[in-house]
Amino acid sequence: MLDQQKLANIAHWAERVDLAAAFRWTARLNMHEAVANHFSLAVNEDGTQFLMNPNQRHFARIKASDLLLLDANDPTTMDQPDAPDPTAWGLHGSIHRLCPHARCVMHVHSIHATVLACLADSTLPPIDQNTATFYGRMVVDEQFGGLAFEEEGMRCALLLKDPKVRVMVMGNHGVLVIGDSVADTFNRLYYFERAAETYIRALQTGQPLRVLSDEIAEKTAQELDDYPDQAGRHLSELKAILDEEGSTYAS
Repeated sequence: MLDQQKLANIAHWAERVDLAAAFRWTARLNMHEAVANHFSLAVNEDGTQFLMNPNQRHFARIKASDLLLLDANDPTTMDQPDAPDPTAWGLHGSIHRLCPHARCVMHVHSIHATVLACLADSTLPPIDQNTATFYGRMVVDEQFGGLAFEEEGMRCALLLKDPKVRVMVMGNHGVLVIGDSVADTFNRLYYFERAAETYIRALQTGQPLRVLSDEIAEKTAQELDDYPDQAGRHLSELKAILDEEGSTYAS
């Protein structure tokens, strides 16, 4: 662990630790993709200053002290020696600039969410409790325009302007999840991948799907929205496991 003096000199330490734990667990779940994906977390009131993983660092090695502190309104960001990945800046910078409700942003190319993004119809029907979680709370981007440099990132950000939309299936690309905190966003990312896997496996049977009614799907989604502190407990348990294993994430 870092000594207390060094800890005092690193801003937003608790937020850094949470985000580092999410990186480590995402790698463990094999939901990362080499060094290509990114998470970010807003740390000021209007959401324009944010933490993000450094360029080309594997999720399994990221520590709290490694995270970059960036300003979405700083035009010199990409000219600095520790500049982030340009596609991460284009996508995450645009979202934090245009969508202040998106406090945390997680983008991955996880297997089942990406399979969903490759289908001609990338919607996720409510066929069980997990898939119903996302009923009316996701959007499908049908206009993939290549790597998420700044213009593409701004286009994607505009699809998240409705605060009710918390998941974007990025057609031909992957998935992007937003939330109020690291715990809220990671929990949503985890369950979206599980939901996508259930749907893909159900399609593989070739049997008709048992789809919930709109009324029950919305009722279930609202009940899960209101479920007390599951996301916080989920992340706390993951950090406890990492701590017991002697992980360096919180350093």
